[in-house]
Amino acid sequence: MYMEAFFQIGIITSPHGLKGEVKVFPTTDDAARYKRLKEVILDTGRERLSLGVEHVKFFKQFVILKFKGVDDINDVEKYRKASLLVARKDAVPLKRDEYYVADLLGLEVQNEAGEGIGRLKDVMETGANDVYVIDLYDGRELLLPAIRQCILAVEVEAGYIRIHILEGLLE
Repeated sequence: MYMEAFFQIGIITSPHGLKGEVKVFPTTDDAARYKRLKEVILDTGRERLSLGVEHVKFFKQFVILKFKGVDDINDVEKYRKASLLVARKDAVPLKRDEYYVADLLGLEVQNEAGEGIGRLKDVMETGANDVYVIDLYDGRELLLPAIRQCILAVEVEAGYIRIHILEGLLE
């Protein structure tokens, strides 16, 4: 089973001010994690650069980041739409029964009997609980709440999720 080595935590939307700060749209469910960020990997699509974080501010739904040694708007203009990544070892630690979404996507979904019925396509965050979007092998799509009654086992290394489909979810 392939495990992601890096996780995307944001996308640079634009420069912010003239002193080299960037406005970042966070793609992590915990924007507060930016306060503890010491270093980030900038993925331009052509290269990956490791940059130190000088300071962090929050503005509306955005995070304003200042990289060490990057002090001019002209130095960051080229990073528009670049992804910000962190290494797995620097990711927010997981609690029991928590998983990185990147590790779940593409896993085979099995019924209680262990028969493959589809693949996990997406995870939607709804507030109360996540919802797993499953592409069933018969062509249908199943929206399954990620709750204890439905998720029987998650075996990332083995490559599957075993589920129980509550009555009425497949109508």
